[in-house]
Amino acid sequence: MSPARVRIGFAVCLVTILLAVLDTNIVSAATVPIVRDLDPVHGMDKIPWLISSFALASAAVLPLYGKLCDTIGAKKVFVGAIATFLAGSALCGAAQSMAQLIAARAVQGIGGGGLMSVTMVVLAQLSGPRSAGGQSDAKGGGRGKGGSIGGIVAGAGMALGPWLGGTLADHASWRWIFYVNLPVGIAVLATAIAVLRLPVQPVRHRIDYPGAVLAAAFSVSLLLMTEWGGKDYAWGSPQILGLGVAGAVSLALFLRRQATAAEPILPLSMFKVPAVRLGFAIQALVGAAMMGTLVYVMIYLQVVRHLEPTAAGLYLIPMALGMTAVGLASERLAARGWSQKTFALLGTVAAAAALGLLATTRVSTNLWQIRGELLLMGAGFGLLVGQLIQIVQAAAPPQQLGVATTGTRFFQTLGNALGAAVFGTILSRVYEAKGVGGSTSELSRLGGAAHEAGVRALTSGMDVVFVVGAALMALAAYLATRLPHTP
Repeated sequence: MSPARVRIGFAVCLVTILLAVLDTNIVSAATVPIVRDLDPVHGMDKIPWLISSFALASAAVLPLYGKLCDTIGAKKVFVGAIATFLAGSALCGAAQSMAQLIAARAVQGIGGGGLMSVTMVVLAQLSGPRSAGGQSDAKGGGRGKGGSIGGIVAGAGMALGPWLGGTLADHASWRWIFYVNLPVGIAVLATAIAVLRLPVQPVRHRIDYPGAVLAAAFSVSLLLMTEWGGKDYAWGSPQILGLGVAGAVSLALFLRRQATAAEPILPLSMFKVPAVRLGFAIQALVGAAMMGTLVYVMIYLQVVRHLEPTAAGLYLIPMALGMTAVGLASERLAARGWSQKTFALLGTVAAAAALGLLATTRVSTNLWQIRGELLLMGAGFGLLVGQLIQIVQAAAPPQQLGVATTGTRFFQTLGNALGAAVFGTILSRVYEAKGVGGSTSELSRLGGAAHEAGVRALTSGMDVVFVVGAALMALAAYLATRLPHTP
């Protein structure tokens, strides 16, 4: 590819990342208008499925995306993922019932699983071939540059998503939350087809479809267990225990398949590489901590401080600013000799410190303090966005670049699910121990002194959640000290 084509390719990838981040945040701001339009009687009970169907489908196909990239080439997979995402977006916008919308979100999630992960593979290949030391040889490119700009775009999307979703729902229609993807996505699709010229393996490889099915079975069982456990069903119920058994069996069969298959979908040999193994683990811990931060800060602002959802969403702006500022500075810091290990270590330490500060939150904590803590959190996550993927990409064998990249995203998704389950259980247990009886969902029905006691109990539970999140990030910081030094 000529330098001009490479620059256009980078722009295409960054717009695709923006689409992925926006779609993660934009739907949450329009759940009430969606329910009011499609199913005002029973729609509220179906909102969890509206959110989780996208995540389930995305997690199920992530391992397959990586192997397809290494087998048929990243461009074909990239184009296919965007086309599937656009088809799902069109179906979501045209849905006439909650059931149709949930099914369309699953189709959208199949494509969405590749928007971020496969895009990172394309960015890595646009950066040029790696030298023996694992670094890019492309002039004017480089992995550090792509990762830092990707962090800036992710930060901007995080801030823009809730605001855009609320604006479209209030002034147009919730359907435009999905239709807005179409013109941008079609432009990206056409440009990618015309511009991208990416390497393809000269030898055809077999795809481990049984391994992909087992990986999907494990991830779906785990996500359903964490989605339902403690909320729809008790943790000791037959449904949750059955999902746990199904997940354990499918994981055991998956590991056996990967050890015996001629061309496994997630080669176990990759885990022998310290940087890959540690990168996967740190990404899972970061995914859990980020989930806890976003969800429970929003709950605190809306339930304890009585902010409207749109106003609460604006509190993500400091976090996005932190990510953006670090993204702008990271390239210069890398030019001054900062290693990827340094970025990972400082990012995990900053995130742990921010969560520790959030653990001091009280019912009457100054809201500017919350903004400052989210700014620090954004700076920490900004140091990690892109860097962990680049560490894994640099350490993995070139022929396993796609598997290594999507594997990082896969472990982040699993971390999100486990974090949501663990944090939700902690919050419920603390509330029940300190509250006035009942579950957290009954807090809105209380009044007077009982409501005040319930709010204090809820805040105490969130403080414990943030302490556990800080501990997870401290563990991630320890693992980061074990990473090898790479420029």
